[in-house]
Amino acid sequence: MRRILVTGANKGIGFAIAERILEEADDTFVFLGSRDRGRGEVAADNLQRAEASRANRVQVVEIDVASDESVERAAREVRDSCEREALYGIVNNAGIGLSSGDVSQVLNVNTRGIHRVCSAFIRLLGDGGRIVNITSAAGPNFVAKCSAERKVFFTRQDVTWREIDELMNECVRIAGGAEAFSSRGLGDGSPYGLSKACANAYTVYLAREHPQLVINACTPGFIATDMTRQYEEGRGKRPEELGMKTPREGATSAVFLLFGAPEGSGHYYGSDAKRSPLDRYRAPGTPPYTGE
Repeated sequence: MRRILVTGANKGIGFAIAERILEEADDTFVFLGSRDRGRGEVAADNLQRAEASRANRVQVVEIDVASDESVERAAREVRDSCEREALYGIVNNAGIGLSSGDVSQVLNVNTRGIHRVCSAFIRLLGDGGRIVNITSAAGPNFVAKCSAERKVFFTRQDVTWREIDELMNECVRIAGGAEAFSSRGLGDGSPYGLSKACANAYTVYLAREHPQLVINACTPGFIATDMTRQYEEGRGKRPEELGMKTPREGATSAVFLLFGAPEGSGHYYGSDAKRSPLDRYRAPGTPPYTGE
């Protein structure tokens, strides 16, 4: 069985990714990561009741990516369940959205959460195993507004986790809002955009450190989920009127990076499963980024 962990999979894009993994082939198995075990059990039951062939192909794993202890406990559970078989893939989907303005909290979940999961689970992957980090176009959009020096940092191929961690610590110490961030070359100071830019940089680092694996990041696109509901309500329009996609559509790029043939490792992909730059937005349907 191709065993795959999906974090934050009890709803939204994570649930849609889990569902499409199970649809991809009969040899797939999902560790459905959920911060709340009860909600995870409901989600797993919904997946299994929808299709009889999914029986015994889903296991709920309680995991809070913001907690070292929770992640380590989940890794032990998955290791014991796999017995001697390697894990095929990890989808780092869990995150918090635009409504949170606390820099430390957003970075702790959206960037350090990915680092925690990879640090604990990467040893369970076999050669050729895959890691998909769900980031966002907010990352490249954030970098596009940064100073030239900061842009170089976010696009460096030799960036290290220590450097990323130091930058995040610097950002947590900054007080004064957007103006203070801008004065330091950090764009508009969006905690969410910063966290996704850092997650993309971490993807580059992780792929370089683990050449035996296929590690990439992607954006699901502009998706109608609980995370974006505040945006919808603030504009008084339906998701389709705002050009938002369904969670199922948002799973497309992640599923491609799990089972398709991406060009190499350490890259960032758009919602159309095409390679995209780290420092600017590429609209779906336009020519893919070539690295130049």
